[in-house]
Amino acid sequence: MADDLSALEDWAGALLAKLEPKARRQLNQGLARELRHGQQQRIAAQRNPDGTPFAPRKPREPLRGKAGRIKRRAMFAKLRQARHLKLQSDAGRIAIGFLGRTARLARVHQYGLRDRPGRGASEVQYARRQLLGLTAADLELIRDRLLDHLAD
Repeated sequence: MADDLSALEDWAGALLAKLEPKARRQLNQGLARELRHGQQQRIAAQRNPDGTPFAPRKPREPLRGKAGRIKRRAMFAKLRQARHLKLQSDAGRIAIGFLGRTARLARVHQYGLRDRPGRGASEVQYARRQLLGLTAADLELIRDRLLDHLAD
């Protein structure tokens, strides 16, 4: 994956250098929006960038005997919203990620770190769930959008 990205970067670097800064910025903004949308869809589908499903949640003990009354919703439902999944782009780069308190939560899951789920709770080892990452389809999207932009 890293080799594919560096090869794409080498190939596209020379072509992008010929564009005006305004055209590069516009290309990057459109590409960043499409990549963010792809990340949001992948998180909603509960998939890692390599296509494997997210590690399931650990089972919880019933809270005061109310088993079955607490609904288990999809993980990261709010995290994938545009207000949390920020994008930054200019003529030279694209960055998609989380900021602030959301970034801390995302980092714990992205790398499978230990954290306290609540104040005063004991530390828990979280499973690794890659929220951000480029898939093969994302690399093809980048290549196709670049070629489309250069063809116009």
